Amino acid sequence: MRKVIVFAVLSSLLFSGCEDVIEVDLPGQDTRLVVDGLIRVDVDETYIPVEIRLALTSNFFENNLPTSAESVLIFYEEIDENGIVVDQGSSSLAETSPGSGVYVPDPNFSSDQRIPTSILDRDFLFTLLIRHQGRLYLAQTRYVSTVPINSLRQGTGNLFGDDETEVVVNYTDQPDVENFYLFDFGFGEYLVTEDVFYQGQEFEFSYFYDQSFFPGTILDISIMGTDQDLYNYMNQLIVQSGGTQGPFQTPVGTVRGNVFDVTDLDNVDVRDNVDQPEIFPLGYFAIVQEDRAQLILE
Repeated sequence: MRKVIVFAVLSSLLFSGCEDVIEVDLPGQDTRLVVDGLIRVDVDETYIPVEIRLALTSNFFENNLPTSAESVLIFYEEIDENGIVVDQGSSSLAETSPGSGVYVPDPNFSSDQRIPTSILDRDFLFTLLIRHQGRLYLAQTRYVSTVPINSLRQGTGNLFGDDETEVVVNYTDQPDVENFYLFDFGFGEYLVTEDVFYQGQEFEFSYFYDQSFFPGTILDISIMGTDQDLYNYMNQLIVQSGGTQGPFQTPVGTVRGNVFDVTDLDNVDVRDNVDQPEIFPLGYFAIVQEDRAQLILE
């Protein structure tokens, strides 16, 4: 149980200048594995930039702590309409440096462990397997593409005051498909949207930073494709964090992603063990296309 010391200064006619110490008990928090597995793909590159970050949750007001795993593996397979595996492969990951918690394709493996971007033209199912402190974790995903950003421009409007910066984003939705998008505006600020009201159309919206920037500041903004599950996950995190927190820091509440503790399961098709509802990690594993654009502010 962690305690925070709060100094309260009480001002009144009788007790002017008195100082009390109040001890506030904060609730305890179970340590959980956090998996940062959002892999952003540039389809013009030869290989998928695989990088998995592992951490353990810490107490309130403290950052997550990097942690090492016994093994990290990505397995991928293509299955036809008859349920037959027609192609498969795997990538063994290694920690970039001891204790960093950052895992990339093992450069010292006997064969090339990098995953070529070319396979994303086909419908592969990607499975992430992590063995950490004697427990086994599993997550599965499929690649999701996106559309490019047509244009970015600086606006002159504001929502609540003059100390804001408006950016106008324009893109064209992919027709005949239900699409979900995740925007990264930098500074830990994210936005999700779905094409319910603009399917197949050119769409434009304004995003407001609650700060002003010096002229010449370069803003890096990106759009990523997501499926509905990642859309829902990110939407919950954005709401809980007030839009100012990255997707893999400790959120205000416990938002469950698509990574499951499967240590005690005997059926890989049932990943969420309902008999042990309190045993689960945090974080998400996804492979998504990202399109980036820059805006130089005036």
